[in-house]
Amino acid sequence: MNLFVKLKQFFLDRSSSVYPVEKKINYIFYNKDYLNQAFTHKSLDTSPRSNYERLEFLGDAVIDIIVSRELMREFPEGDEGLLTQRRASLVQKPFLAQIGQLLDLMDHLKIESSVDLEIEKIAEKQMANIFESLIGAMYLDGGIEPCRRLILDTIWAHKEEAWKSTNYKGKLIEYCHSKEIDNPVFLIKDITGPDHYKTFEIQVKIGSKVFASGLGTNKKTAEQIAAQMALEEMGAPI
Repeated sequence: MNLFVKLKQFFLDRSSSVYPVEKKINYIFYNKDYLNQAFTHKSLDTSPRSNYERLEFLGDAVIDIIVSRELMREFPEGDEGLLTQRRASLVQKPFLAQIGQLLDLMDHLKIESSVDLEIEKIAEKQMANIFESLIGAMYLDGGIEPCRRLILDTIWAHKEEAWKSTNYKGKLIEYCHSKEIDNPVFLIKDITGPDHYKTFEIQVKIGSKVFASGLGTNKKTAEQIAAQMALEEMGAPI
């Protein structure tokens, strides 16, 4: 490809409808195909290598590993239960949708008009999906460092908001009410460790069913983790 053709392609790429995204995330893609794929819904292209679903799959994993590493730095003495609960709040779809909204990612989504984005749940899901796919595209294009920078500037910068807004115990109680089943009962199964650093093990019991235990450095954290696990096992929306 000669220089003229390269320059022509360069400026064509710059006029793409997804180009403004690069300014928002402070990252310029070497391969614009990744960027375009990240915003292409399967309603427009069912090919797995052309729509965003594979990139979403990858982005989800990248977000998990970067958030996990930052949590280990933030809570050097935190146990697995605490880290798991904190991470779950940061990677849940509603929160990722909020991050996507901050970046106005929906403005660049390529999707069939038959998909009704006026429905809040559909719009929320798409917003979260394209944020994850954008992270996946960045990883393939430039490695983990640009992904880390964006995640720190977005997810991590708003972590307190996510942690305050997630109340799995309340969600579980509401879910039980909506399904007209017994209220959840939170049981202390065990308390281990020295007085200055105890680990609480909490189980949720609904009717005759006992769910997996939640572990935390205090009772409240363990209850939240146990409630989250019960919601997931019941297939409830989180």
